[in-house]
Amino acid sequence: MAAAVVAEAPEPWPEVDLVEREQRRELLLTGPALEERVRAAGGRLPPRVFSLPLLHSLEVCGCASLREPGPGLARGLPRLRSLVLRGNALGPALSPELGPLPALRVLDLSGNALEELPPGRGLGPAEPPALPQLQSLNLSANRLRALPTELARCAPRLQTLNVARNRLRALPAELFALQLLSELAAADNELQELSPAVAGLPALKTLDLANNQLSEIPGELADCPKLKEINFKGNKLKDKRLEKMVNGCQPKSILEYLRVGGRGKGRGKTDGSEKEESRKKKRERKQKKESGEGEEEEVEEVNKLLIRILHVSENPTSMTVKVNPVVKDVRPYIVCAVVKGMNLKPGNALKRFLSMQTKLHEDICEKRTAATIATHDLKLIKGPLVYGAQSPQELKIVPLGRKEIKAKDLVRQLQLEAEEQRKQKKRQNVSGLHRYLHLLDGKENYPCLVDADNVVISFPPITNSEKTKIKTTTSDLFLEVTSATSLQICKDIMDTLILKMAELNKFTLENKEEQSLSDTEADGVSGPFNLQSNQNAEKDGSPPLIVEQVRVVDMEGSLKVLYPSKTDLDITASHITIIR
Repeated sequence: MAAAVVAEAPEPWPEVDLVEREQRRELLLTGPALEERVRAAGGRLPPRVFSLPLLHSLEVCGCASLREPGPGLARGLPRLRSLVLRGNALGPALSPELGPLPALRVLDLSGNALEELPPGRGLGPAEPPALPQLQSLNLSANRLRALPTELARCAPRLQTLNVARNRLRALPAELFALQLLSELAAADNELQELSPAVAGLPALKTLDLANNQLSEIPGELADCPKLKEINFKGNKLKDKRLEKMVNGCQPKSILEYLRVGGRGKGRGKTDGSEKEESRKKKRERKQKKESGEGEEEEVEEVNKLLIRILHVSENPTSMTVKVNPVVKDVRPYIVCAVVKGMNLKPGNALKRFLSMQTKLHEDICEKRTAATIATHDLKLIKGPLVYGAQSPQELKIVPLGRKEIKAKDLVRQLQLEAEEQRKQKKRQNVSGLHRYLHLLDGKENYPCLVDADNVVISFPPITNSEKTKIKTTTSDLFLEVTSATSLQICKDIMDTLILKMAELNKFTLENKEEQSLSDTEADGVSGPFNLQSNQNAEKDGSPPLIVEQVRVVDMEGSLKVLYPSKTDLDITASHITIIR
């Protein structure tokens, strides 16, 4: 007698069930449980997802098993406006099944493993355009070596393009035909030139080409009528004066320099006339110096970003972090540092600092899925610190902007708030801390950083404590970066964080912002910064930011991590000097 064949039950997809049953327009798929379900579906999304004709927003994040969206994406979702497939494993090529999507406005494929975008129906020539309404395209943090030449034809209404942190060697000339493009981010690639055709972008407001291999900046860039923000730091420009301006001046000054015929302009003067003018300027500078008028130019020469590393051997009171082995299966990696000399008091300095941290969380931290940053007022911490894990019922913290609460109750409170947000906005996406709750799914214990008074100062990846909150009077900070996946990711993000802090400090100093009158905490500047130090800095250049090494050890005291080590903060950009 033949054995009966029992069909396997399909993998459950409760999120899809809910969207289908309540006819919702947003679908969010994320969390540890997603991995197994996508793996069971062959590295794709289930076909049911593409039978939701009312769907406006589809977001699938942080799934290492997702290698392609799956067939039927374009055919089944004619009203889709936002498609976010961030932090998955898409690649090496994007499936041609992506497109056409006639209603799509936002496409985010960042943080994947894409090496190419095939011309096909998705991002190639099509009649009508494959993505006629697309306004924002994020391809950052992939492995792309080239962009399709058909991109402008495919998405003629594109306004924001982010291709940072890839391996691009050139931008296609066709890209400069996008009449509505206002933001172009292509930092951290291998670009060797910027085409003069950039002048064909009449709506361009922001251009970021930092950390590439550019040797010149075309003068035609000054012909972009709306350009306000530019970043060419980390490029080795032939015009050394222009390079210094790039590293220290406002965009308006750089564009004016290009406009009047600086050597980076790429048009006008011959090599001979350039050399003669260079000699003439040197003579003029010498004469000014002898007459005492050259002081301002000297400031430009020395006003670089200075970062001084203070070693453990030089600082007997250096902070130490002990790691409890219970955190191994929860969130095992942590890197810490102390930074002294921040000036957060004037104007909007604190606001810019917090905005910078938020942007890092969104970008290189991949919405906290790769790592989480926490910053504390060093003076409010008592060491040594212990990094460990506690049960949700035991862990207590005073979250930012809230009263003391157990982690279990905080998570429940945030879940209720998230549900209320969804009801009020009639959508599945939420904002604030609520976006990160899924990162705790399946965790029996939660990670935490505790000081010597047994006060929990950090609960990654959700929040840090109100008790160590950064204020305008804060000048000395304790920094932590934690990750569930990689120690190197922690170090890379800490490098970036410290560099950004140095840049912010220099910006605050150079712009001489007035102290905010609404600051009720203004009881005198904490740390080495005040009006007199600012005046001295104008003469001597920006004072260095001090970075103190922090040791991370096991419970027996054996060294696990020392940051920054000799190989950390290995920055070769011309506008930065590291004093070791």
